[in-house]
Amino acid sequence: MATKSEVERFLNDFKTKMSIYQIIFLDDRGKNAQALLDLDMSPISRKETITKLKVEDYSEGPLDEKMRGILPMWVFGKTVKKQEVYIKISMGVENLQTICISFHPSEHPMNYPFKKEK
Repeated sequence: MATKSEVERFLNDFKTKMSIYQIIFLDDRGKNAQALLDLDMSPISRKETITKLKVEDYSEGPLDEKMRGILPMWVFGKTVKKQEVYIKISMGVENLQTICISFHPSEHPMNYPFKKEK
């Protein structure tokens, strides 16, 4: 598990890179596109959701990505229209876009180590 400062640094770097190089959304299985329909979300609002990620939304990472070799990946969760959404992102390779590997309703309860209990 990353420290709070490591998550802050990742999010700052990720958002800076995304503002310069944009973000690409991978969707080999159609799961992420279906999530937009299920959540009644536009691609622009999906990007805005990622832009608004905070340290408190951190769930796990950095993780090795075995299928695509994209290293490292970070997992965050955000509530969208009363549904917990699983968001997996990566910085991608140098001088290219950031990458969103997953953006869909979570399939299992997520853990948020930096979120304060209400």
